[in-house]
Amino acid sequence: MALKSTIFKATLAVADIDHGYYADHALTLARHPSETDERMMIRLVALALNAHQLQDICQGDGTLAFGAGLSNVEEPDVWLRDFTGEVKIWVEVGQPEDKPIIKACGKADEVIVYCFNHAAEIWWRGIENKLTRPQNLKVYRVPTEASQALAALAQRSMQLQATIQENTLTLGDGTHSIDVELLRWK
Repeated sequence: MALKSTIFKATLAVADIDHGYYADHALTLARHPSETDERMMIRLVALALNAHQLQDICQGDGTLAFGAGLSNVEEPDVWLRDFTGEVKIWVEVGQPEDKPIIKACGKADEVIVYCFNHAAEIWWRGIENKLTRPQNLKVYRVPTEASQALAALAQRSMQLQATIQENTLTLGDGTHSIDVELLRWK
């Protein structure tokens, strides 16, 4: 019998001071049996960091949601689609292979990869030269200390606040908060 995903519920209050975006998001995260809390929380961080694009790109008439991710390689971890269903932003989390990233660059206006954990530098050195052509690709590194601390915030039911100011995300649950300052690699 196959293992089922674990369902997490989150209320995410986003205050993106850098982009003037303020909104609450009621989210359901299905954590694949092979997914860690750390990776799941990076998906949530990716959604928070790109929430302002709902207004900036889609003028509020779009959908920012979690994709199937690990369950279906044809879908991203997070995506933003406009009202016609066109994929505006495709987000991958972790250390994906080059071919799916390049394929995604052909499907979406923008592709963003958020890599994390101790193996990120090794992954990037091995893949960087293969990803020089796509102009619509951004790659960010989430520092290991921050990504591991994010895992501690994972609960089946979460009330989280995300504040983005001066390119730093502060994610907190009312008791603990973690600062995430991304490194841009591409």
